[in-house]
Amino acid sequence: MNGVILRWPVPICTTINAQYYKKVLQDKLRPAIRKNRPGLLESGILFHHDNAPAHTAQAVTDVLAGYKWELLEHPRYSPNFAPCDFHLFPKMKEHLRGQRFETEEDIIQATKVAIKNLDKCSYVTAFKDRLQRIEKGANKGGCYVE
Repeated sequence: MNGVILRWPVPICTTINAQYYKKVLQDKLRPAIRKNRPGLLESGILFHHDNAPAHTAQAVTDVLAGYKWELLEHPRYSPNFAPCDFHLFPKMKEHLRGQRFETEEDIIQATKVAIKNLDKCSYVTAFKDRLQRIEKGANKGGCYVE
């Protein structure tokens, strides 16, 4: 909720499978948390990702269990619970709209600037909205679709 910890562009033609995702968690995300949010690993991580096969694979769940991170449940058949899709990405697109990019590096740099320009309220709003969506989903039998 306090902003982006890691921005990791996936290389072109890379398949995001359990092995790739596990490696990013171990080699990129965990070190980024240690660097950018000192003390957070010790005080506890509340972690959210959707239920994509790469995220729910045994190899990944074993790593997360070993880290003792608390996982926010992502209801089945509810892709609209992802906070990034409803608040963060649209705000980033506002910044990127109308631009043309010559290279992949230009896209990466523009995205980096767009993320830096997001204010803290954007993150708080995104996660508060996620909780409201979950509550609505629970009241409708566990699945909320807009």
